[in-house]
Amino acid sequence: MISETACAKINLALHVTGQRADGYHLLDSLVVFADTGDRIRVSEAENLTLNITGPQADKLKASPGNLVLRAARAFGLHKGAAITLEKHLPIASGIGGGSADAAATLRALAALWQVPLPPTAAVLALGADVPVCLGDRPCRMQGVGNIITPLPRPLPRVWLVLANPGVAVSTPTVFRRLTQRNNPPLPPTLPALHNLPDLLTFLATTRNDLEPTATANTPEILRVKS
Repeated sequence: MISETACAKINLALHVTGQRADGYHLLDSLVVFADTGDRIRVSEAENLTLNITGPQADKLKASPGNLVLRAARAFGLHKGAAITLEKHLPIASGIGGGSADAAATLRALAALWQVPLPPTAAVLALGADVPVCLGDRPCRMQGVGNIITPLPRPLPRVWLVLANPGVAVSTPTVFRRLTQRNNPPLPPTLPALHNLPDLLTFLATTRNDLEPTATANTPEILRVKS
């Protein structure tokens, strides 16, 4: 059996810089990953199956449209595997849970089947956050999620509190309700972030362009922040 952690994705900064003709939004984001998340376990089997366990298991169904099964089919190999998703991250919580699960599934099945990962286009078709979750390391994410640039030096370790009010917030819905999509990006070259004060000083100059819309439609978020 092969096991992979699907770490929670944190957008320390999230700038929406435009929208393409096909509807996809252009982003410029500083992304890190927490050391907590879901777990994906895969083992050899004749057929492709998915079992969901964990404290958030009742929020998901092992239907053909589940991102984990979609990730398995993205290889295009028609191979079997018994997949278990141990679900801890709340769904629709803005921390890339489904994308992280898909990415962890890709990594685990590539190791189980001893095959390369699917092509970039197939990975991106699973969701804009899947490529960045596949790398699972601090980076700058641009474009529609397809431009991933590793940071030139490690970020300082930071304690974060992830608080969720238990209310699902659809990221696509938040994007659709944006009133301003052409916002300034992050600086062309990120400053040196050697320590926590450097990081916090820089983050104070950045934005989360989805937050105003998300909080306007889900006041529970503001109450949690308060």
